Amino acid sequence: MKELAEILLKAESVVAVTGAGVSAESGVPTFRGPDGYWRSHRAEELATAEAFQRNPQLVWEWYNERRLAIAAKEPNPAHRILAGWEKRLPGFHLITQNVDGLHQRAGSRNVIALHGDIWEMRCGTENVTMRNEETPLRVIPPRCQRCGALLRPNVVWFGEALPQAALHRAEKLAETCDALLVIGTSAIVYPAAALPMLAKRRGAVVIEINPDETPLSAQADYRLRGKAGEILSAIDRAIHARSPRCARQEPAKVVGQRRKT
Repeated sequence: MKELAEILLKAESVVAVTGAGVSAESGVPTFRGPDGYWRSHRAEELATAEAFQRNPQLVWEWYNERRLAIAAKEPNPAHRILAGWEKRLPGFHLITQNVDGLHQRAGSRNVIALHGDIWEMRCGTENVTMRNEETPLRVIPPRCQRCGALLRPNVVWFGEALPQAALHRAEKLAETCDALLVIGTSAIVYPAAALPMLAKRRGAVVIEINPDETPLSAQADYRLRGKAGEILSAIDRAIHARSPRCARQEPAKVVGQRRKT
């Protein structure tokens, strides 16, 4: 932990990539897990543009229950520590595959939500995005107050491309960071799963935090097995044990040569 604390403090840029395992520690059911969200329907049958076109009522009933479940949960130590690192670690950015907004509720501001935000809705006609944290929803399916068109959750569904601006920014951060943490993600969902290898090819230290082995494990420089909250808490204690005056005394070459693009 002392070694990792030193790496993170000496880095000029630190990026964390988080997945469903982080929010699972708050009690948010994982997307594909056995404690999944809804009735006899598979998530893959509901989280598609085709399902929405076929039965927007059913899709929104499912998302209404997801929103209710998330609203009852609180950010856990992993969320809070990452929010604190945004203020303490230089150049810290957070990239998440989660749509639940728990990172933002914990206080994170530099967040790239690759898969969207469940608390946002998008008009299918005007392509306007609006925030709506109403739980439960008063009207299902909700409609745009401006034009009356159906609203859809502003999340990335199966078969849809990630928002290009968010993906480009995430790739740029991965290419230029000195250290990249991969926390609570299976590392199988692309293109997010490509970010750690992009960082590693550019010389960054890659740190995996996960209870289980993943396709990334063999390539990671550090592999820490356990719950994200517990491991991040241990690293955070080691960071706080360091003298702030010593945090930047040595150049970032300790964690790999700085990349320029």
